[in-house]
Amino acid sequence: MKALDALFEANKIAFSPFVFQTVNTMMELGMMDLLFETKEGQTIGQIADKTSISKYGVTVLFEMAECAEIIERDEQDRYTLTKVGFFLVRNPMTLANFHFTNKINYKGLFHLTEAIRDEKPAGLKELGEWKTIYEGLSSLKEEDKKAWFEFDHHYSDNSFGEALKIIFRQHPKQIFDIGGNTGKWTIASTSHDENVKVTIFDLPQQIKIAKANIEDNHPNLASRVNYQPVNLLDPSSEIPGGADVYWMSQFLDCFSEEEIEAILLKIKKHASTDATVFIMETFIDDQRFPAAKYSLVATSLYFTVMANGNSKMYASSVFKYILAKAGFEIVKSHQLHENSFHTILECKIKS
Repeated sequence: MKALDALFEANKIAFSPFVFQTVNTMMELGMMDLLFETKEGQTIGQIADKTSISKYGVTVLFEMAECAEIIERDEQDRYTLTKVGFFLVRNPMTLANFHFTNKINYKGLFHLTEAIRDEKPAGLKELGEWKTIYEGLSSLKEEDKKAWFEFDHHYSDNSFGEALKIIFRQHPKQIFDIGGNTGKWTIASTSHDENVKVTIFDLPQQIKIAKANIEDNHPNLASRVNYQPVNLLDPSSEIPGGADVYWMSQFLDCFSEEEIEAILLKIKKHASTDATVFIMETFIDDQRFPAAKYSLVATSLYFTVMANGNSKMYASSVFKYILAKAGFEIVKSHQLHENSFHTILECKIKS
């Protein structure tokens, strides 16, 4: 890279919050949608009239957005979205990432230095007074809660169809859904097989959300679902035996390496040697596309500053090491299809 190009890149980083907030403001004022909906482009005057914003306001936003290559201008001073702008407006992954950054992380990231130094989620106080974000999910403002769950579900929902085929090859009768969140996997699995029973293990606050979701929206499934409120970070907590499948989807990345090992040992303590442990994760070294890897690496800083202060998005090699240390062997690693970010590790207790 030439020195002048490097200088430009460095200053793009220096002013990156300005670009982010420019896009956010243009979204909130409806400007991005107006540009998307009109192929021939819009002048500053037209945008000002349609949004009731002054020409000055539109001008400063558009100048920044043009410099950042989010919009472009033709010879008639009409503006249209670039490909970058299009992805900001309509790409599901980008939108989930953007709103998650804006609503959950933006203010909290100011406390990153403190979080790194103390290994505590120092930015979480911008949302509420909890030890971890999981304790406060049910108490978030609705717009913040929406951003969190849309981000979380974007990186899981598109994998469920293929995951169900993998898990139900073994015809399980009892599944323990550890870290059940809103109950989406439990709903998917009990809908997939009318004979399977599922027990959800999660914090009491999350159990409350999952139970309401299932009983209110899927009452026909409720008789086959049980709930076990538990804090798996409590050294005295246990995971009982009795399951054919122990399922953990995007759960273990919420913990440090030591905590992951401790949870696996809780499973191992009571599980049958015939039981199978399935771990579905978005490993940073298993991604096909640079945008996916970039998103996951950035998400590690969410865990650092907002979630709990000591977890991250992991490489698969780290999980393989922890599993072996805890006394598990990986029977098979399932790389899911092109539209998924996920890998499923199929594990057994070492004999």
